[in-house]
Amino acid sequence: MNHPKVAIVILNFNGRHFLEKFLPSVIKFSINCNIYVADNASTDDSVTYLKKTFRKEVNVIEITNNYGYAKGYNLALKQIHADYFVLLNSDVEVTENWTQPIIDLMENHKKIAACQPKLIDFKNKNLFEYAGASGGFIDNYGYPFCRGRIFNSIESDNRQYNNATEVFWATGACLFVNSKAFWEIGGLDDDYFAHMEEIDLCWRLKNIGYSIYVEPKSVVYHVGGGTLNKLSSRKTFLNFRNNLITLTKNHPDNFLFFKLIFRLILDGIAGIKFLLEGQPKHFFAVIKAHFSYYYLLPNTLNKRKQLKKLQDFKFSKSCIYKGNIVFDYFLKQKTIFSKLQETKFLH
Repeated sequence: MNHPKVAIVILNFNGRHFLEKFLPSVIKFSINCNIYVADNASTDDSVTYLKKTFRKEVNVIEITNNYGYAKGYNLALKQIHADYFVLLNSDVEVTENWTQPIIDLMENHKKIAACQPKLIDFKNKNLFEYAGASGGFIDNYGYPFCRGRIFNSIESDNRQYNNATEVFWATGACLFVNSKAFWEIGGLDDDYFAHMEEIDLCWRLKNIGYSIYVEPKSVVYHVGGGTLNKLSSRKTFLNFRNNLITLTKNHPDNFLFFKLIFRLILDGIAGIKFLLEGQPKHFFAVIKAHFSYYYLLPNTLNKRKQLKKLQDFKFSKSCIYKGNIVFDYFLKQKTIFSKLQETKFLH
């Protein structure tokens, strides 16, 4: 039997300490995989360290500038030939046999274009990890959440979400993606820099007929906040802007305009909340995000137009939560995923 070619690609920027800590586990447990580190013009000694310590085990791709997650990965992946790409954060510890369950699932179901393992918090291994938990979803208004994490409420992992299932998006912290499907939709969107680009990628894949899955037989441990921590106003800016861009690019025509107006209002309320909590930098980050969104709007609408021209294109609604997760969480106190009604997920 021919084994598919699997390329594990770690994007690095000034992350020598993470490479030192976690790369050995990747080398040890990634059987029949080629390992690459794509360096986004680090100013620390990451590249020297890699070439000296892992010369035989790891291929180093040097990128001339720090282009962020999206463009950095696109530039690196253009240089790699494989059936499957695994986009792996540098702050992830992998476990024995972590690739095989996902590759088996994707090989047996060719319509699965992207998949993630179960993501557990490296610092507290009883908890799911914020960035992906056991699979990602969005609600009717484009707000993302996870099976195991809604907003800042993170659940303990009691094996309650251990079934492989279709989800809406798979985490960019450890993203398995079919290379053919990845390039079919043009890869990641360079304009995003970081944050939300995996949700946009998964939505575009769904819009041309592919499925996204989680396979919890595979488990990895994620530190999180390794590049931009949760308190960063830069992260607030990217999250708010990129979320609006993602919704504009990928949502069906019906009610899109009204949903965007509603989202802009809710964003404004979030901005005022930041101000009242004494976080003016985050308040201004929300305003800046909106102006950046308006500036990029013609470009975003053109991307939407190009997406519609792709073969098998049809706006997908599968795995979208038809409620409003903001209201359900803050007003109805539905802070755990299992409390959300299954009937509210579109198929």
